[in-house]
Amino acid sequence: MEIKAFSEKQLLAMNWWEPECPFSEKTAIICDGAVRSGKTLCMGLGFVLWAFWQFEGAVFAFCGKTIRSLKRNLMGTLLPVLRKEGFSCTYKETENLLLIAYGGRKNWFYLFGGRDEGSAALIQGITLSGVFLDEAALMPRSFIEQALARCSVEGSRFWFNCNPENPQHWFYQEWIRKADEKNALYLHFTMEDNPSLSREMRLRYQSLYSGPFYRRFILGEWAETHGLVYPFMGEGAFCSPPSRCSRFRLSCDYGTVNPSSFGLWGEWKHVWYRLNEYYYDSRKEGISRTDEEHYRALEKLLEREGVHEMECMAVDPSAASFIQTVLRHGKFRVIPAKNQVLDGIRQVSVALKEGRIRICSTCRDAIREFGLYRWAEGKPGDVPVKENDHAMDDIRYFVSTLLPLEKEDTGAPVLTVERGGYFAERED
Repeated sequence: MEIKAFSEKQLLAMNWWEPECPFSEKTAIICDGAVRSGKTLCMGLGFVLWAFWQFEGAVFAFCGKTIRSLKRNLMGTLLPVLRKEGFSCTYKETENLLLIAYGGRKNWFYLFGGRDEGSAALIQGITLSGVFLDEAALMPRSFIEQALARCSVEGSRFWFNCNPENPQHWFYQEWIRKADEKNALYLHFTMEDNPSLSREMRLRYQSLYSGPFYRRFILGEWAETHGLVYPFMGEGAFCSPPSRCSRFRLSCDYGTVNPSSFGLWGEWKHVWYRLNEYYYDSRKEGISRTDEEHYRALEKLLEREGVHEMECMAVDPSAASFIQTVLRHGKFRVIPAKNQVLDGIRQVSVALKEGRIRICSTCRDAIREFGLYRWAEGKPGDVPVKENDHAMDDIRYFVSTLLPLEKEDTGAPVLTVERGGYFAERED
C-alpha cells in the first residue's frame, strides 16, 4: 500500500506488530495525546492490515462511544483509504457489520457502541480475534473489559486510542501507567506528529481551547480540572444585542427549589446571540412559582423582546411537568435537551471561541454565573460545582441540542401531547 505523509510515530502505530519490529511481541497498543495528531487513521489502517496478516475468515470489533461517533471519527476516513488500496469494503447497516476482502481473503468487523454501563451486554457472546477501541477513555470500564474478554482467539490483540481525561481516570491508572505490566506499547502523540496538519490549522485548534481542555486536547496531558470552567469569559467577552434577528429559539433549565433559567436566542448573520433571559430564584424571592407562572413569564419575555414566532425550545427532559404545561398551550415546539455535562461544556467552549454563539450584556445572571462557575476540586473525574450553574446549563442545552439543528434538523426528537403525557414524535 502506498501511504504518504505519515510521521515515524504514525508508522510505528501502524506497523508495530510486524515480525521485524522490536515491539512485535506486545499484545496491545495504546495511543493517546492531542486532537488532530493523526493517531486514529494510522491505527485503524494498522488494525485492518494486522487482521489480514494474522487471520482469514475471522471476526473483529471496532468499538466507540457510539456507533455514530465511530463512523464519524474512523470509518469516514478509513474506508476510502482501504478502497483506494484495493480492499473491498461492504457495510451492512442493519447488522452494523463491515465485511472487508482483499486478495481472495475475507474478515468480518462488527461495530459496537459503548455509551453506558448497559452497553457491556451488547458485546457479550461474540468471539473476537482482536478489538479496536476508539475514544477508550469515554467508554465505561465494564464495556471495555467485556470487549477484551471476548478476544479469546489465539494471537488476538488489543488496540486502544484516546484523548486524555482526568489523571484519576481508571484507564490512565490501569493501562497507561501499567503499560509494561500489560505488555502494551504506549505511544504519546502531539499535533507535530501529524505532518498533514499545517501550522495554520495547529494555531486554529490551539485558539479553541483553554484551561484543562487546552492541556488535554492541545498538549495531550492527563490534566486535573480546576478554577473557572470558562476562564476566558471575563470583561469584554459580552456584546450588545444585534439590531435585528432572523429567527429565535429558547433554552430552558427548569427548577422548583433551584433557580429556573430561560435563555432567548436570536440568529443574525449565522451567529446566535443570547439576547435576554428569564431567571427566577425561589429561595432568593421567598416564594415558589407554578409551572403556569413560569410559562407566562416565558411569554412575557418573548413579548418584551418583540418575538412573534419562535422555532423551538430545548428543555431538560427531567422537567416533565413543565414540558406538559408548554405542550398543553400548543404554541411551541419542544425538544428534549441533551444533558451530557462534560461533552456539553466542551461544545460550549468551542462555540464561544469560534464566535458561533455570543452572550449579550443584557443577560446579567448568565454573566454573573460565568464569573462563578467552577470545577469541583478534590473529586474524582471532571465535575463542576453544582452552584451558579443554571444559566450555564441552559446555554449548554442550546449548544448541544439546538445549535446542531443547523445541519440536521430532521433528526431531532419533538415532544407532543398524548393522553395527558408526552412522547417523542421523531427519534434520532
